[in-house]
Amino acid sequence: PGMGKTTLVNCIAGYLPVESGSIMWHEAGKPPAELLALAPEHRAALGIGFLSQDRRIFSQLTVEENLRIAMLAATDQPGPLPEMIFDLFPELYALRHLRGADLSGDDQQLLALARALVNHPKLLILDEPTRGIGQGLIQKLSLLIVRLNRDFGLTVLLVEQRLSFIRRVADRFCLLHRGRAVARGSVAQLDNEKLTHWITP
Repeated sequence: PGMGKTTLVNCIAGYLPVESGSIMWHEAGKPPAELLALAPEHRAALGIGFLSQDRRIFSQLTVEENLRIAMLAATDQPGPLPEMIFDLFPELYALRHLRGADLSGDDQQLLALARALVNHPKLLILDEPTRGIGQGLIQKLSLLIVRLNRDFGLTVLLVEQRLSFIRRVADRFCLLHRGRAVARGSVAQLDNEKLTHWITP
């Protein structure tokens, strides 16, 4: 904790101001775009999906209303929810008329993730998605992240402290210490000795 991971992803998503530097968004075949001048909803429209630690669902709105608002924030065009959302989250379909406040913590996390995916992002940012959820959902999330990357071609930027989860889903890592990148490489190179070196006071 306190190493700058959440600050970094909130800056990318547009929820924290950046004092200096730049954040560039570059899709193949398109000119680079500077993100700093764009509000979070405009970054979402570009193709950035974000699951924050605090989930940011609307507790008094239903599951379906939460998803529709996420769509409207990025596209400003009402329309049907993508079929793939309830294909990926069949448990949410059964709960679609319940308010966010009436969902379990695990189902709230699924709803927050579905909101991040509803606009077909090209980059999905997950900020400690295993925090405060049950072991069964952790296993489900690991399979889902792998599927999103393999079957949908989605790039996933994962902020996570649970090493077992990282090893299941990630290809590459970047280790932050006091706001600086101190190690990076293939996840196969991420060992306990390397972590202990940087984590031990």
